[in-house]
Order: sequence, then C-alpha cells, then structure tokens
Amino acid sequence: MIYLKTPQELAIIQANGEILGKCHAEVAKAIKPGVTTLALDKIAYEFIKDHEAHPSFLNYNVGDKKYAYSLCISVNDVVVHGLPGSLELKEGDIISIDGGVYKHGFHADSAYTYAIGGVSEEVTKLLVRTKESLYLGIKQAVAGKRIGDIGSAVQVYSESFGYGVVRELVGHGVGKNLHESPEVPNYGRRGDGPKLKEGMVIAIEPMVNLGKRQITVDKDGWTIRTADKKASAHFEHTVAIGKNEAMPLTTFSYIEEVLKTSTVLLNI
Repeated sequence: MIYLKTPQELAIIQANGEILGKCHAEVAKAIKPGVTTLALDKIAYEFIKDHEAHPSFLNYNVGDKKYAYSLCISVNDVVVHGLPGSLELKEGDIISIDGGVYKHGFHADSAYTYAIGGVSEEVTKLLVRTKESLYLGIKQAVAGKRIGDIGSAVQVYSESFGYGVVRELVGHGVGKNLHESPEVPNYGRRGDGPKLKEGMVIAIEPMVNLGKRQITVDKDGWTIRTADKKASAHFEHTVAIGKNEAMPLTTFSYIEEVLKTSTVLLNI
C-alpha cells in the first residue's frame, strides 16, 4: 500500500533530512587516505545520536539478517550495502556513503559518492553523470506522472554514455518504514507504473556502473559488487511528490560546502 503524507509529516521527514545532510558532511570531512570505513560509521552513529535520532540502518532486518551498522559504505566496485570495517581508504578510491535518520516516527534516506584525489577522468565523469541522472529523475517526480517516467529519465541518460544501470536494486517509498511501496526502479518506460500522487514520498537512487549492469553478492550476504569489477556510483535523495514540482526532503548542501574547501575530495 502507498501511504500519502500530510504536510506535518513531510515537515518531519525534511527535518530528519537536515540532520542526515549534516551527518553526511561530518563524515565527508573525515574521508581521507588511511581512514577506515568503520571509523566513518562511528562518526555517523555519534552524530545522529547527538541529535536525539536513530540511524535508520542500524539493526535493520532483512529476512533473517540484521544490519549491524549505521551506514552502508561502498568502495570502488561495490555498488551498495558495503559493510564498514577495517578497510583503509586510499588515494584514487571512490566511496559511496548511504545513510538514514529516524526521528519522530519517520525516516529520511540519502546517499552520496565521493572521489578521493587522483581518480581517473572516466570515473570522475561516472560520478558527475550519475548525480545528474538523479536530478533528471527528480524532475519527473510530480503528480500525474508515473514511476516509469522517473526510471526512464535515469536510464536513458545513463545508458547514453554506455553505462550499466543496475536493475536488481531499486529506490522505494519512505515514511514510517524505511522501505515502503512503491518500488522506484532506475529503468523503465515512460507512462508505465503506478501514478504519482501529491503527498507520496519516495527515495530516488540511481546506481550506475562504469561497465556492465550485472552484479554479484559477496559471501557476507550484504556486499553487492559489479560483476566486471568496474567502478559504480550511487546518489540518492528522499523526495516528496508535488503538484507542479518535486520537493527534495534531503539535502546535499552541507556536503557541497565541505567539498568546496576540501583538499582531499573532488568537488563534482
């Protein structure tokens, strides 16, 4: 079932999106060669708790599995769901940070992919274009359009560069539950799928591979990689469907302020 949110509920989600955006910025400040992904996860946990909220991912249940971290941290060929741990970041890595905030009964969810220093031109373009595809999808998130309009916008743009758009993983509704209906694929045909209605809240999250779209799953049951081991990028906003235009409820503004002055991360 698709749940429509009231203006008051949208305000709660947007406030949580503010916390999440600031959390992303605090994590971004710490990204540099030699830092472990587990150290980044700790920063996010403490920041969210300091704001009297709960990390949406922490202890999240998927079947008989429970996620044990506050963030999904995916490096290089990891598409999503990378587990924080002892891996030390290095020059030339790309790193996707995906997180959520739960407070006052509602979730907000967003992701951003960073480039550490000397990243190749083709990988830099992948990040730039994946981020652009997110905003092309968001432009379609208005009442009267359909889910397929969002996916088509992401797919057509991304595939025009020869990239692989992941199909097994999709965006989703967001609200009292982290994952709600409807599913929001990053591919599709214009005019297909559920009709968008004012008050719907969805996570739009392109996952785009430098090479082919196929993926594999590690033995840990969580970590999802590109099958050809090429780089993957992931950007995500929680978005409210508006009457005439979409309204992002999460923000990259705090991240972008960090990137403007960073000597470690590329400003894409």
